[in-house]
Amino acid sequence: MKKCLIVLVMLVGVLTLSFAQEQSTLRGNLSIWSFIDEVGGQNINNYLTIAFPNVRINYSVIPTDNFQNRLDSVLASGRGAPDVFTLEAAFVRKYVESGLLMDLTDIYEANRNRLLAYPVEIGTYNGRVYAMSWEAHPGAFFYRRSIARRYFGNDDPAFVQNLVSNFDKFLETAERLRAASNGQAVMLASRGDLFNVFIDARSQPWIVNNSLAIDPVMIRYMEISKIFNERGYDAKVGPWSDGWFRAMRDEERDARNRRYEVFGYLFPNWGLQYVLKHNAGNTAGDWAMVQGPAAYNWGGTWVAAWRNTPNAATAKEFIRWLVTNEGFLEEYALASGDIVSSIPVMNRIAPTFSEPFLGGQNHYAAFSAFAQNVNGRTLQSTDQTINSIFLEAENAYVSGEMTLEEALADFRAEVRKQLRIR
Repeated sequence: MKKCLIVLVMLVGVLTLSFAQEQSTLRGNLSIWSFIDEVGGQNINNYLTIAFPNVRINYSVIPTDNFQNRLDSVLASGRGAPDVFTLEAAFVRKYVESGLLMDLTDIYEANRNRLLAYPVEIGTYNGRVYAMSWEAHPGAFFYRRSIARRYFGNDDPAFVQNLVSNFDKFLETAERLRAASNGQAVMLASRGDLFNVFIDARSQPWIVNNSLAIDPVMIRYMEISKIFNERGYDAKVGPWSDGWFRAMRDEERDARNRRYEVFGYLFPNWGLQYVLKHNAGNTAGDWAMVQGPAAYNWGGTWVAAWRNTPNAATAKEFIRWLVTNEGFLEEYALASGDIVSSIPVMNRIAPTFSEPFLGGQNHYAAFSAFAQNVNGRTLQSTDQTINSIFLEAENAYVSGEMTLEEALADFRAEVRKQLRIR
C-alpha cells in the first residue's frame, strides 16, 4: 500500500513532450476512481489532459478503508459507477473474478509479445483479461556486503546467490551466520518477511476444484518459520515495526544489548526505492541484491474499467495507452527506477542503470530478469482471507501452542467455516 501511494505521484511528475506527440483524438468524459489517497485530483487531471486533451476528466480519491465498499456499491447498482478505477494487489482478483469488469483481452492480444506475463496472468480469469498494469514488482533478497565479507569471505552477488538459491540453502546460511557470529548476525530482521516468497513459490493456488489445497511449500514455510524462531535466525521484530526499520541502519539491539547485524531484507523494487533507501542511514552503499530462494512478486496496482460504462471507447483507450505507450513507460521508468511491464522498454533501458545505493549494481537489469520468472497464476479472490487464516495457524505452530498437524487441521476447519470450502 505504501508503494501505491507514491507510484501515481511519480506518474504525474514525468510528463514531457513525447506524450503530447501521441495525443488521443477521443472526445467525451471519463471518471476515474483511485484508492491512492495522497494524490491530488488536479495532478491526475494535468497528467491525463496531456494525452487526452479532448476528454473531460473527473478524478476522485476514495480513502483506502472505504474504497472497496464504495466501489462494490456503485458497481452493483450501476448508479454513479466510475468508468475506470485502480485496483491494489490485495484485492484485484476480487474484481477480476466478479463479472463486473470490461473485457480487455483485445488489448492484451494486440500486445501479447510486448507485455510481461505475470501482471496479465493476475488480471486474467477464465481465459479473459479484465485488469492490466503498467508496472511490475518482482522481489529480491537485499543483503549487506560488509556482513557477507565478514562471515563468508565474499560479497559478490553471484557468490551470495549461491548461498541463498533455495530454501534449504537459505536456512543453512542462516545457521552459518548464527554460529560464526555467536548469534549477533541474523539472516533477517523478521521471519515474517519470508511469507511473500513462499506464497509465490506455490505450484497451485489455495482453492482447486472448490477444495482447499495446501501446497507442500507452505508446510515447508511453517517449518522454516519455526526454525527461525527457535534458533534465533532473525531479530524477532515484526515487519514494518520500529525495530524492523532500525535494523536497516544498524541500530537494533538484542536482549544482551548487542547490536544486531541483519544480513538482509526481502523486498520488491518499491522496497528498494521507497523503504530501504529512506531508512538505511549510514549503511547506504553497503547493500547489494540477488534473486534469493525463489521468484516472487509483492504489491502493485492494476487498472480496470466497469463493464457497463457509457464511455467504453475512452475507458479502453486510456487503459491501452497507460499499459502500452512505450514513450510514456520509458520516461516513467527512467525517472523513477521502477520496473515497467513493457518488455521492449525493459530491454531498452536495462543496460543503462547503475545504482550507487547498491554499490553500482544494475538493479534494473536484475529485476527485469527476475520478473520473467514470477508466476501470477496462483492468485485468487479468496487469498486475503485464506492467507490471514493461514498466518494465524502458522503463528500458533511457531509459538508452540499447536503441533504442525493441529495447526493445519485448525487452518482447514477455519477456511471451511469462513468460506464454506471443503
